[in-house]
Amino acid sequence: MKRRAFLENTAKASLAGLFLSKTPYTPSPLFENVCVNLFSLPKTLEKDFVGGLQMLSTMGYKEIEMYGPYNFSTAKQKAYWKAIEPLVGFSGSGFFGRSIAETKSILKETHLKVPSMHTDLDTLSNNMGPLAEAANELGATYVVLPSIPEENRKTIDDYKRTAELFNKIGAEAKSKGIRFAYHNHGYGLSKMDGILPLDIILQQTDPSLVWLEMDLFWTTAGGADPIALLKANKGRYKLMHVKDMKKKVRFSGDGGSPNQWTALWGEMTTAGDGVLDLKNILAVAKENGLDHCVVEQDIVAHPEIALKRSFDFCAALKK
Repeated sequence: MKRRAFLENTAKASLAGLFLSKTPYTPSPLFENVCVNLFSLPKTLEKDFVGGLQMLSTMGYKEIEMYGPYNFSTAKQKAYWKAIEPLVGFSGSGFFGRSIAETKSILKETHLKVPSMHTDLDTLSNNMGPLAEAANELGATYVVLPSIPEENRKTIDDYKRTAELFNKIGAEAKSKGIRFAYHNHGYGLSKMDGILPLDIILQQTDPSLVWLEMDLFWTTAGGADPIALLKANKGRYKLMHVKDMKKKVRFSGDGGSPNQWTALWGEMTTAGDGVLDLKNILAVAKENGLDHCVVEQDIVAHPEIALKRSFDFCAALKK
């Protein structure tokens, strides 16, 4: 009996020790770094570029995504931007009057990295050299096309030619040590002549040359299913613009013009406060290869409040 009691006690002690020695499981963040697109607070940055970046860093952001035009952007793109200034209500963009060297120094001081830079088709096609030089200097991996010009997407044949151009741009970007990505808007998500234009971009571009950035708001407003797109194109969506909807809305037309985009700005809300199932969407996105969670709430009225709330929501997501 003494021997049996000894063995039982020894076994219990060993089992207890096994459980006590194990480190409790702690879920890790879904995204190590949360990024923010600077188009969320352009008026703040136009007034105080350094102060605006310091504010983002203090909120907890580790990455920012810049938008053009830049000092090296083409004259055509600069003229286009000048023309839409009255619509958007500000003029600042790019490095907000700073040189690349000055911008790099400011980013170091504010502890912010730049994984991606939005630009335009004309600059991508004709000024890849200085664009790539700037991207490499700032440590950016992706140069991103935020929208296809209207003249390049009127017909299915236009989309086919655009896909060919994307492959060329992607090859040149790759040769210069960076990656080319396409950010969708609302157009291309409804069938044209029985064909979905986005399918042409997805199917007729080389996955090793052309990557994707999904805009959740525009994708939903265009009538597409973000989760279905992510699952069907595993590994291609490397970045995502995370913005929520106050209520489910659709574009008044095909989602192809700036006035349709700006008309829906008021329906955007802080991540987690709207009707989109962001927790599920972002979990699926991560499973299918997403690297960068990019908060964006176009020209939000109170960025100091809204962008902090969006950061807190994204940073709290766990694997």
